[in-house]
Amino acid sequence: MKLRLVALQMTSGPDVEQNIQQVEFLLSQLTLCDTPTLVVLPECWACFGGNEQLQLQTAEILGVGQIQHAMSQLAAKFKVWLVGGSVPIKGQSAQPQSKFYAASLVYNPHGQCVAQYNKIHLFDVEVADKTGSYQESLYTRAGADIVTFDLQGAKIGLAICYDLRFPELFRALQAQGADVICVPSAFTYVTGQAHWQILNQARAIENQCFMVAANQVGQHNNGRETWGHSMVIDAWGELLDIRGSQPGLVIAEVDITSLQQIRAKMPNLQHRKIQVASSL
Repeated sequence: MKLRLVALQMTSGPDVEQNIQQVEFLLSQLTLCDTPTLVVLPECWACFGGNEQLQLQTAEILGVGQIQHAMSQLAAKFKVWLVGGSVPIKGQSAQPQSKFYAASLVYNPHGQCVAQYNKIHLFDVEVADKTGSYQESLYTRAGADIVTFDLQGAKIGLAICYDLRFPELFRALQAQGADVICVPSAFTYVTGQAHWQILNQARAIENQCFMVAANQVGQHNNGRETWGHSMVIDAWGELLDIRGSQPGLVIAEVDITSLQQIRAKMPNLQHRKIQVASSL
């Protein structure tokens, strides 16, 4: 079967409505086609560039809220499968909450939410940039579940940003049959320049799958700078399309059945001798 894989690259700010309008504008540039289309938004697409407390203030209860309504409407309007980057999702309690999940919500072309992945690995690191210290775990609760969903016969796996540095998660997605893995991200300029492309290519080659990596790009309101260079990669590690340092779309039409040939000729997944237990 054929799929059209799309990574949407944008420079999100703290204004949710403006970010929604930016996504709608970019989606309007997609040409209509009969091929099922999977669109991946970047991490924190709806609210970014302020601070983690702003994310907490913007957090929505699952199934309710402006951001989720917009994703449902956009998926239905443009008839696409929409992987909604990451959005802050909080618990059901009406009481003030101190943390949220960084959730990747997936909507089908009817606007129905069909999957949710909560980011597992949180970005608590030191980077040689203007921000310096990143402490995502202060306001974000780590997820625990490995998530895939079916798209008309193809199996799609979900990860978010910093997850990219943990190959065991991607091996677990491959074990669930992932043909395509989506990685919404907000890689910093410094870490992205050093590792972004290499990590995405490595995960594609190791797991013999397509990668759709949608990244934030440019200067954001809090001074943070993100790397961009959103890309689609095939199972051989080849770049099918890459964006660079401006907002826009990355588009590649792929044949999922081509994975069978690659996996048959290079059956490294069958040749593994060491099984690493995962605590995920």
